[in-house]
Amino acid sequence: MSGGSDLDRLIACAASPIHGTGCFARVPIEAGEFIGTFTGPRVRTDGPHVLWADQGDGRWIARRGTSLLRYLNHSDNPNAAFHGFDLYAANAIRPGEEITIDYQP
Repeated sequence: MSGGSDLDRLIACAASPIHGTGCFARVPIEAGEFIGTFTGPRVRTDGPHVLWADQGDGRWIARRGTSLLRYLNHSDNPNAAFHGFDLYAANAIRPGEEITIDYQP
């Protein structure tokens, strides 16, 4: 799953009770399932919709999000997690449930 249409099939963005806009599951998502890739141009500074990822060698790089995943909200009990810039379900996610991540690395 790498195209926008696959991401659009899995998630929709709408008003969030957590903050602003959020990402919500359109269909059941199984634990461990690949949800999508955080796409966008590389940037060197933090800002809105910027995700930092450790490249595995201690170096961090950042992207300013251009896909729906830029609207992920924080939770202390997230149901998804990034591995690099790829997002996976940490546990099963029901249709209509907001997809959340922990903003702390």
